[in-house]
Amino acid sequence: MRGSAGRTGAGEAAARRGAGKRPVLILLLAVLAALITTGAAAYSGGASAAPSGKIVAVGAESEYADVISQVGGEYVQASSIMSNPSTDPHTFEASIAVAREVGSAQLVVQNGVGYDSFMDSIESATPSSGRTVINVQRLLKLADSTPNPHLWYDPATMPRVADAVATVLSVIQPAHRAYFMANAAAFKASLGELTAAIASFKAAYGGVPVATTEPVADYLLSAAGADNLTPWTFQADIMNGVDPSPQNIAAQHGLFTGHEVKVFLYNQQVTDTLTQSFITLAKQNHIPVVGVYETMPVPGYDYQTWMLTVVQDLRKAVEHP
Repeated sequence: MRGSAGRTGAGEAAARRGAGKRPVLILLLAVLAALITTGAAAYSGGASAAPSGKIVAVGAESEYADVISQVGGEYVQASSIMSNPSTDPHTFEASIAVAREVGSAQLVVQNGVGYDSFMDSIESATPSSGRTVINVQRLLKLADSTPNPHLWYDPATMPRVADAVATVLSVIQPAHRAYFMANAAAFKASLGELTAAIASFKAAYGGVPVATTEPVADYLLSAAGADNLTPWTFQADIMNGVDPSPQNIAAQHGLFTGHEVKVFLYNQQVTDTLTQSFITLAKQNHIPVVGVYETMPVPGYDYQTWMLTVVQDLRKAVEHP
C-alpha cells in the first residue's frame, strides 16, 4: 500500500500512485549527486571487504539482513536498507548513503516481484564485478506477475535463502565454507518451532475464516490453513494504493457485521482512513484484530521469533476472542 494516513477518496489514491514514482526520481538524483561529489571511481571500483576483513553484505529488507547475519556470523558485516517498521516500505526513498552502501556490498539479497525495484536501479547505477545479488523471486523461480510480493511470509522461502547465502559466502571466503554451511543448517533447524506451531494451528483450526486489509501475511495464513474471505481484488487494491470498488468495500463490511470471520489481520505499518474504519468496525463487532508488519520489528526479534509471534497471535485471537 502506498498511502499515508488522513487522505480519502480519489485524492488519496492519486497521492499513493504518485508516491510510488518518487523513489526512482530520488534515487537518480542521489546517485548523480554522489558521482559529482565523490567521483565515479567511488562506484565503479568494485566491492571490497570491510576493514575488519568481514564480508560486506546488504539485505534490502531487515528480514533478509537478519538471515544473512545468522548464516554469516562473525565473518559478515550485514546491514539492511528498509528496517523501520513504522514507515511504509512502498514509499521508501533511496538516498546517497543507500547508494554507497549497496555500491560497496559484496552480497546483496533483495525480494524482487517489484517490491524493492529501487535496488535494481541502484545496482545499475553502481556496477561492481565483486558484487553478487540474490534476488529471492529468481531464486524461487517466480514469475514477474506473481501477485503477492511478501515472499518472506511463506515458510518455504527463508530456508532457500539461507542456503543461497551460505553458497555465495563460501565463494567469497572459501576457507570458511564449513562454518557458513553449518550456520545455514542451524538456521533451518531453528525454524522447527515455527513449523510445529503452523502445523498445530492447522490441525486445530484449519479452515478458520479470517479477513485482511492486504496480502501481507497471506502466505503464512495459507500455510496455517486459514481461509481468507477478503476478496483478492480488495487486498490488491489496498496494497497498490488504489481505491477498492464499492462492491468490495461492501463485501468486506459484511464480513464484520455478519460475523463471518473470526479474526481480522491488518498491516499496521500502513493505515489510512479506510483501513482504520475496518479496524473500528471489527472491534465494534467483537472480532479480534491482529496487526502484522511488512518489515521485521526490531530490536527484540529475529526472523524465527517474528514469524512465530504472528502465528501465536493468530492462535490467541481464535482461542480467546
